[in-house]
Amino acid sequence: MKKHNFYAGPSILSEYTIKNTAAAVENFAGMGLSLLEISHRSKEFVAVNDEARALIKELLDVPAGYEVVFMGGGASMQFCMVPYNLLNKKASYLDTGTWASNAIKEAKLFGEVDVVASSKDKNYTYIPKGYAIADDSDYFHFTSNNTIYGTEMRKDPDVKQRLVCDMSSDIFSRPIDISKYDIIYAGAQKNMGIAGLGVAIIREDLLQDVAQTTPVLLDYKLMIKNDSMYNTPPAYAIYVLGLVLEWIDSLGGLEVMKERNEKKAKLVYDYLDQSTFYKAHSDKENRSLMNVTFTTPNKDLDAKFVKESIEAGMTI
Repeated sequence: MKKHNFYAGPSILSEYTIKNTAAAVENFAGMGLSLLEISHRSKEFVAVNDEARALIKELLDVPAGYEVVFMGGGASMQFCMVPYNLLNKKASYLDTGTWASNAIKEAKLFGEVDVVASSKDKNYTYIPKGYAIADDSDYFHFTSNNTIYGTEMRKDPDVKQRLVCDMSSDIFSRPIDISKYDIIYAGAQKNMGIAGLGVAIIREDLLQDVAQTTPVLLDYKLMIKNDSMYNTPPAYAIYVLGLVLEWIDSLGGLEVMKERNEKKAKLVYDYLDQSTFYKAHSDKENRSLMNVTFTTPNKDLDAKFVKESIEAGMTI
């Protein structure tokens, strides 16, 4: 039975991506070798790496002065890389869910962390407002979309401090004003590929004062200097990412993706709002277009819903 992937991540992949990946596993770029066995230092793979980074810049309209970095792992690695590279004395964080909370815990290992606001008091059903960020904060960190709780910040914040965002589960879902950010990072598996790849978009002049004690494999500056090839890159995941970006581009780019996502989310939220059985978790103002979260009247029915959904051919 063909199943439908409703996972928050690894996300569903387009037919274009799966077919072309399968072909590359058989014979990559006419080399007579599988994508899985070519050298990650070969000119053929270097071209894949360069093209994927160029597509990110094109689709997101990344301005001059920024670079794209690929790293093994996922977004959680950035929870320590960001403070390793940026935190000198104090950083400000917004707590809006599990991944934001995990980033806060990691940053506290490197210096003072000011949690400017939290929505934990209401089980992360909303995005806090009206908070103040200290002038002497080295940076302000937030998570744009909260996969587990279904809230999303869809407007780029205007702040005086350096702005850092974990955009793992809504990157490439809508246009972004990159110029407002100093670092955007994301794990690939939720919105742009498969597990095993972390992506960061970094304003280069941000890294002039990185501490000499930063380990080389956690040094953004070194990753940029070596075109993400200082360490062995996750070659297969980078190739898949490139295909996903080609597919997004073929549809018309991020304005089209935004319209598609708004229409799909509206269908589900409209149904939830009229239902007397299902209940949306997040408040209406902060609802995610990426992850529609809801419950039934009790935990037993939640479990039954999951069981019967799996039996019907859905992965959730």
